[in-house]
Amino acid sequence: MANVSDIVELAKALEEKYVMPAEARCVVVRNRNAKCRRCIDVCINEAITVQNNKIELSPFACVGCGSCVAVCPTETMVPVNPLEDELFAQVAASTSNTGAAVVACARAASWGYADPTKYASVPCLGRIDETLLLELVARDVDEIYLVDGDCTTCKYGAASENLETTLDSACGLLWAFGCDAQIERMSDFPELAMHASEREALGASRRGFFASAGDKAKNVAVTAAEKTVSDTLNMGKAQRIASLRERLGMQKGAGGKLPHFDARRNMRVMNVLAELGECQEEVLETRLFGSISVDAEKCNGCGMCTMFCPTSAIRKSEEEHPEEGKCWGEFFAADCVQCGLCVDACLKKCITLTTEVRVSELFDFEPRMIEMSKPPKRGSLFGRKK
Repeated sequence: MANVSDIVELAKALEEKYVMPAEARCVVVRNRNAKCRRCIDVCINEAITVQNNKIELSPFACVGCGSCVAVCPTETMVPVNPLEDELFAQVAASTSNTGAAVVACARAASWGYADPTKYASVPCLGRIDETLLLELVARDVDEIYLVDGDCTTCKYGAASENLETTLDSACGLLWAFGCDAQIERMSDFPELAMHASEREALGASRRGFFASAGDKAKNVAVTAAEKTVSDTLNMGKAQRIASLRERLGMQKGAGGKLPHFDARRNMRVMNVLAELGECQEEVLETRLFGSISVDAEKCNGCGMCTMFCPTSAIRKSEEEHPEEGKCWGEFFAADCVQCGLCVDACLKKCITLTTEVRVSELFDFEPRMIEMSKPPKRGSLFGRKK
């Protein structure tokens, strides 16, 4: 019979992944010239590699801080533990008990000082992004507390800087809309999340430990069995590397055009900002949205920007341009995720991307028209004219 240490070791080996990459959304998978490396730059354990139109995450190197989830502009990094909906549900449930939202890192939660029903827990606060904070404020939660331990001695400590960036981004948007909600990072739990008494805290801590240990031991055999069945079913199957076209979900007859996907995070943030009321600023500077300009004199109409834009923020217009040799492009600021792929894919380097977006353009249902050059007509074979 396995002893406790064996069970714990096996449970760790079979532990569920924290993050999984949805590679079809990654701009580097779409175009190897893309310079975006935000997930790599923020990863505290060098668990992510991007090369040759592929993105890979090592489950052994990943410590589950979730920082890559918060910074990825195209939402390529999908949180698994906890799931996004699961995290929102935890925060909502705890908020109903206190009237304020409290989110703690796993280290702070392990202290056992606070009532688990009064806060939500994540492995690291680096997992928190603007969406969660803004949606809480939009639902009349005026007090948000983010509790973490001593980051200087924590294995997630390097993610602390990313959390500060997220807070600055969220608070900047709230300030622009005249919202005075309180978002505070703390090293101790606020009084409203504490246990009623020390005896209750001790009992909850002990119950939590034994319940957690029991659940892990109970699930080890099931998880191991599932792994064995999966390995057996896959045994002997020929492994084939899917082509880039297949991995991106390109359909036949699409003329080489890459598929687009919705900027889900942007849409959620837009809905929240609309609920907050009128913006008091003319221009917003944020990492969530972007704005582009095109030098029409340099543009040769290659169409790379419209082909590779992951969210179709920039697209060709059906409207005719009055000047011969010119055409219109349409740009939707609300769909721009500031990934920079249009800039990197442009053959003539005539596109400029900025982090400043005009509020009037952001909330305009009509696109901004951008003057571009028409693509040159293709000649016959070897350039001979008929």
